[in-house]
Amino acid sequence: MTPGSEADLRDIVAVAVLAEEPLAIEGTGSKRGLGRPVQAARTLSLAGMSGVTLYEPEELVLSAKAGTPIAEIEALLDAHDQRLEFEPMDYGPLHGLEPWQGTLGGVVACNLSGPRRLKQGAARDHILGVRAVSGRAEIFKSGGRVVKNVTGYDLSKGLTGSYGTLAVMSEITVKVLPKSETEATLVLRGLSDEEAAGAMAAAMGSPAEVSGAAHLPAYVAARVADAALGEASATLIRIEGFGPSVEARAAHLGKALERVAALERLEPEASRRVWRDVRDVRPFVDGTQKPVWRLSVTPTKGHAVVMSLRMQAAIDAFYDWQGGLVWLRMEAGEPEDGLVRETLRRFGGGHATLVRASESVRAATAVFQPQEPALAGLSKRLKAQFDPKGVLNPGRMG
Repeated sequence: MTPGSEADLRDIVAVAVLAEEPLAIEGTGSKRGLGRPVQAARTLSLAGMSGVTLYEPEELVLSAKAGTPIAEIEALLDAHDQRLEFEPMDYGPLHGLEPWQGTLGGVVACNLSGPRRLKQGAARDHILGVRAVSGRAEIFKSGGRVVKNVTGYDLSKGLTGSYGTLAVMSEITVKVLPKSETEATLVLRGLSDEEAAGAMAAAMGSPAEVSGAAHLPAYVAARVADAALGEASATLIRIEGFGPSVEARAAHLGKALERVAALERLEPEASRRVWRDVRDVRPFVDGTQKPVWRLSVTPTKGHAVVMSLRMQAAIDAFYDWQGGLVWLRMEAGEPEDGLVRETLRRFGGGHATLVRASESVRAATAVFQPQEPALAGLSKRLKAQFDPKGVLNPGRMG
């Protein structure tokens, strides 16, 4: 079912509520492989609700219908030298689909972000307001078109990351920001995972205002940007801003880092290609369904978590967010979820999300990090308030 308006959307949800008939909610389906399989007889697609409804470059605000392709929004912003600062990733290729198919609603529903998150936050931090239809078939709105809103429940942030299980968003307003005039990436070659963790921490703690810090072991670096990085391990430090500022900061940081390892520099176009591939997990885009995990850990412990896992299972891994985001591919084809979660627990905790696996594996695995009892109870009560009949994406989050 493809509604063309908010009223159509409300009517479809109302019929589903009356019939107690579950709906699978999606935009173009590019993130269908995220979360547990949804058990629903019908699919509600927001693809027909597309288009930018407001764009005021001077006010740094944009509103668009939920089914609007992210590629269309980014092209519009680029023409005005602006961008989505949270750098949303594209999950399509990882799941065997064509790139650039994601929608604004999908990005917000999954709270996606890219390498710039460690400096600018995730999608949740850039949402100003939403319009949506709840599982009660009621239209509601939250927030507005300005950064400051009155106090109260911030439903916009509550819906961000809910994977369409609380409400179906119809329109979303986001904050946009000017693009950087230029960027450069410093590349340290040949560091071990542990050495890279120290180098990234030093870079993040410097006055250089780093906007990206990632480490690609040798076997991963060769799969980025058409092998432009070569086969040695690559520790990436990105600096963005005005031209003279980037030059000064890169030179200052480069002098400090060249004592650590051999240093190279990527200019703007090459830098953008590399970070795009890191953002979209291109090293693991292999045409298979080998399980891929997304681990959120303490940045200084990421390398230790990976080393411990390597001692017990065949894995491939690389790091983003200064080591706080670890991407794992399980080479034997089994998710090893017990091993992954127990390893996180032993190293002080974290979150593990299974972001790629076959449908049968996802149906039998706790895809998202299990919640503590108190938080699980709160989530259950929130679901009951927004979707008492359980018609929106049932089972997707567990």
